Amino acid sequence: MKFNQQHTLKQIATIISSKMDGDPDFPVLGMNEIHVVEPGDIVFVDHPKYYQKALNSAATIILINAEVSRPEGKALLISEDPFRDFNILTEYFRPFQKATSSVAASATIGKETVIQPNCFIGNNVIIGDNCLIHANVSIYDNSIIGDNVTIHSGSVLGADAFYYKKRPQGFDKLRSGGRVVVKDNVDIGALCTIDKGVSGDTTIGAGSKLDNQVHIGHDVLIGERVLIASQAGIAGCVIIENDVTIWGQAGVKSDIRLGAGSVLMAQSGVGNDLEAGKSYFGSPAMESRLKFKELLAVRQLPDYIDKLKNIQ
Repeated sequence: MKFNQQHTLKQIATIISSKMDGDPDFPVLGMNEIHVVEPGDIVFVDHPKYYQKALNSAATIILINAEVSRPEGKALLISEDPFRDFNILTEYFRPFQKATSSVAASATIGKETVIQPNCFIGNNVIIGDNCLIHANVSIYDNSIIGDNVTIHSGSVLGADAFYYKKRPQGFDKLRSGGRVVVKDNVDIGALCTIDKGVSGDTTIGAGSKLDNQVHIGHDVLIGERVLIASQAGIAGCVIIENDVTIWGQAGVKSDIRLGAGSVLMAQSGVGNDLEAGKSYFGSPAMESRLKFKELLAVRQLPDYIDKLKNIQ
């Protein structure tokens, strides 16, 4: 998430009442999660295990709960609770705006686009030309929809990220200030759910097609011409490269990459990166050719056991 204008380190420290280590006039341009940070961004870290990853990331402002050596060219915001203060910044720079109509006055609707009855189009939404938004679709604030996009009934674009921190008193929610961005020529089936990014974008690439009842988690980046069949679930921060196919009821864990042209067969579960151009099956998923050999071997085990008994 980029701010509407440049801020200074001192201004940000004042908003969250934190200590700072660095030039008070150090420029701050936005805030983001570690996998998408750029120079000028704030990233937060609250566990020693990840201190070095944050300090060495592209982010130039680190919101951290320890006084550590400051890397050259960077600034620190020292807080007793970075998770809490990241939420404060999200609410400050992208506060919730109450809807006052089914289609917000600030929304932009392109030429020849049809919005069917009972849709909700939130604040600052942009929808391109020649789109068809079927009945009962909800498109939350700040979403961007390209040209020639079809969204079928009951789908929800822009719900909050499923991202919580466990506290002694329960789960503390990380506020979502990101967006959903759908590129040109995308089809989205009925009852799909696409969560917005925590601070960046959840992106559906041009020409990609989602079947009914597909879930896309926060900050997922889907490439071009990707096919995802019904009831597949994609966890947060997954990168799906171009021309990937994911068949029905498959599941993909967070923060992994599916290589270009890879195929994930139905009901498979992915826990690690997939290589480009290969087919995968099973849970945990493995290259389908090897998985089918393994299944064949398992089926032959009773015969082997009987033969061993006869030998004895």
